Amino acid sequence: WPLSAKHLAQAHKLVQAELDAGHLEESTSPWNTPIFVIPKKVTGKWRLLHDLRAVNNQMMDMGPQQPGLPKVSMLPTGWPVIVLDIKDCFFSIPLHPQDRLRFAFSLLPINLSGPSLRYQWTVLPQGMKNSPTICQRYVANAIQPTRTAYPQVPILHYMDDILIAAPDEQTVEKVFGQMVARLAKHKLYISEAKIQKGPSVKYLGTILSPTSVKPQLLSVDPQVSTLNDLQRLVGALQWVRQFIPVPEDSMVPFYQLL
Repeated sequence: WPLSAKHLAQAHKLVQAELDAGHLEESTSPWNTPIFVIPKKVTGKWRLLHDLRAVNNQMMDMGPQQPGLPKVSMLPTGWPVIVLDIKDCFFSIPLHPQDRLRFAFSLLPINLSGPSLRYQWTVLPQGMKNSPTICQRYVANAIQPTRTAYPQVPILHYMDDILIAAPDEQTVEKVFGQMVARLAKHKLYISEAKIQKGPSVKYLGTILSPTSVKPQLLSVDPQVSTLNDLQRLVGALQWVRQFIPVPEDSMVPFYQLL
């Protein structure tokens, strides 16, 4: 996709940041799918997006997938909880070297000052249709030993969001510490700024207090003009389905656009 001078300059900055982080490497792959950059609506910070629809069309769906969001209303009333968020989950999971060439893209030099540059992802790329399933299973495998060690402690998990509940503060802190250590062994690290501890926490679109569960205020932008906008809309609809029946058939047209 052609990029304006402004967007191309931002693309170079974002690609260099991913190279420095080890998420990208130089490539001579024959595969080549487009990239684009957009500013986030709230912060204005630029984001690199890779259009992998052509690659996704060549891939088989991985399964089984998690059928829905875990219900926090099933937790025991009054139990202390801790919510943790895994930082950059996709980018923490490496791609097999033999698969990396499929996720390549080209970047024009500024002012056409040299040959095009080509890079490929070394980690799970955002936009690959099986990345969410792989992330879900990878995290589930990482935390399973903790679940096995504490069968009486409810541990809710969806993608990179984890909630731990226990009968008392001492137990929930103990399980939390072991959970963080267990995740770190799999190169999964917690976002310290997003750790939540009672009495009121937010988890998967709900506000959980010792005696109640309430939905968070949902804001949906009706102006859908980009793939990112569509992804946000589908995510919002998935969350709404916890509270309002939305048939799966009604969601299929949205899935087909992703």
